[in-house]
Amino acid sequence: MFLRSIAETLVMVGISGALAFILGLLLGITITVTRPGGVMQNKGVYEVLDKCVNFFRSIPFIILLAGLIPLTRLIMGSAIGVKGAIVPLVFGTVPFFTRQIEAALAEVDRGVVEAAQSMGSGPLEIIVRVYLRESMAGIARGTTITAINLIGLSAMAGAVGAGGLGDFAIRYGHQRNQLDVTYVTVLTLVLIVNVIQILGNQVAKRSTH
Repeated sequence: MFLRSIAETLVMVGISGALAFILGLLLGITITVTRPGGVMQNKGVYEVLDKCVNFFRSIPFIILLAGLIPLTRLIMGSAIGVKGAIVPLVFGTVPFFTRQIEAALAEVDRGVVEAAQSMGSGPLEIIVRVYLRESMAGIARGTTITAINLIGLSAMAGAVGAGGLGDFAIRYGHQRNQLDVTYVTVLTLVLIVNVIQILGNQVAKRSTH
């Protein structure tokens, strides 16, 4: 059961993390380039996306879990177990990661962007060759922070029947008053978090230039 719980946590984090990375990256880039003064300035798009991100970031994850049950059932066919956790985990992680990407892109020197524009580079070329290339270290750090945050959210989801280490700790550690189970679960989560942090630091270090 313990090994299966680890596998369930890794599946939840892996799938929802991959989806959140793609969606958060796209949203973060879009918000950056459509903001006032951006290379694709569009006040309408910027305002809508910015308000949506703020809205979902303001909802506590445990409430988001309950509120998304109908949508989760519609998309995944179930609101419990690993499948039932993926949709709320994505909704809970994308706004956070979007802001991480936005912050990383904001560190890019405005002068470099203007230099690329003066040389005739189009918006897509600026996004790929300037924004993404110059902010790789920041994106790596943001991804690491988000992945660690996602581990915590997956454990919280386990408290409401989503499976994984959170569910294992609640059912076998808390409800049966087996403290050794709780401690082992905590140590396992700490180990996973440290592995992610080490990998993230290495990527960020290699990306710094």
